[in-house]
Amino acid sequence: MVPAVALTNRLPRFARPSCARGGIGRAVSAALLLFAALVAAGCGSSGPIVVATTPGPQTGSTQETAQGTARPQDASAATAGWRIDVREHVDLWLHGFALLQDDASLVPYFRPGYRDGQRALRPSTNGQLDANRAVLSRRFGENANLTSAQFLPLYFADWDDMRRGVERFLRDNGDVRAARNQEELRMYATLRTYFPTSEDRDWLRLFVQGLDDERSRFYRAYWIQQQQRRASQRSAVSALWANSYGAAIGRFMRNNAQRDGTILLSLPLGGEGRTLAVGQRDNFMTVNFPGEGDDPREAIYAVAHEVVGSVATAAVRDNASAAEQRSGESGRWATLAAVRGGAMLLSRVAPDLVTGYERYYLSLARIDVGANDAASRFDATYPLPSKILDALQRQIDIVLGGI
Repeated sequence: MVPAVALTNRLPRFARPSCARGGIGRAVSAALLLFAALVAAGCGSSGPIVVATTPGPQTGSTQETAQGTARPQDASAATAGWRIDVREHVDLWLHGFALLQDDASLVPYFRPGYRDGQRALRPSTNGQLDANRAVLSRRFGENANLTSAQFLPLYFADWDDMRRGVERFLRDNGDVRAARNQEELRMYATLRTYFPTSEDRDWLRLFVQGLDDERSRFYRAYWIQQQQRRASQRSAVSALWANSYGAAIGRFMRNNAQRDGTILLSLPLGGEGRTLAVGQRDNFMTVNFPGEGDDPREAIYAVAHEVVGSVATAAVRDNASAAEQRSGESGRWATLAAVRGGAMLLSRVAPDLVTGYERYYLSLARIDVGANDAASRFDATYPLPSKILDALQRQIDIVLGGI
């Protein structure tokens, strides 16, 4: 079964150390209050976390190399606008979740068939991830909020930084008061929002050890091979974004205060992306990486779905009763509203993509419409109350109008 928590394109408020939020929510210690003060003061440590071998002041954004390893670069050298890129450690982390989680939701967390396909590809090496599969999978039933930890790698520069950071956090038993500098304080506070209990941290230890073993046995070589095989698809997505659709969708993004950033193409993902603002200057939107023979526009469909997430959530929140919120109905509507909102946005800014978008999200819902008209089946598969549909359309129109 799918975990009870709904995965949206936004993190819970307490889990987003962003200047726009002004803090991390309810602090449970003096150290967490200090972290909130640092954020409110202007995100003194922004960008992906870089974990030095010897703890000390750390700054800088990142740039992906051809081998998929992020390295610091001067922020002034970053390309303006949203650029297309990849991150090995993001894919590795999501790969681990895809292998462990059951996924039968209407909009799957991951590419349909990903887990079965990986089981066929991965060698039978009796690695740590396989050895601890039952223990790691069981924890999702015990703590549904663990699903939100899928966002965690977007805070880190690369796998080595992430592994070192987790090791330090676990060594200090998740105590943010043990942090030795602002960067480490930021890292500990971020990790603790996802792994607040000792049981959660035991899971994290097993998971990271398993992923590190999986990377050396199989995943790194597989990931590099896939980057080579999908190079033409990456180029096609970049060209579609730069030459055809980036400007149209970008107008909505700018008016909706979605700053410039990086669109990451991710091997495990399907139509449900992962979007996160880190500090003041680093936005990450992680979407599906079309495979060989796939339509490269599938990545653009996922971007449209992602960028309307905030207005979709607001339309549901403002038009759902307290009873509907308590019953969980509003959470289901938020998922549906993001899908319907993506089609609404494209109908305004890129109408040639609407039919393909509808067919893509129907395929994710395991519905084959063949040569039939997709529009009516799309509306029936992703139904919403008229009051929410009207509010969603109104909000999209307002954002596009720049009001």
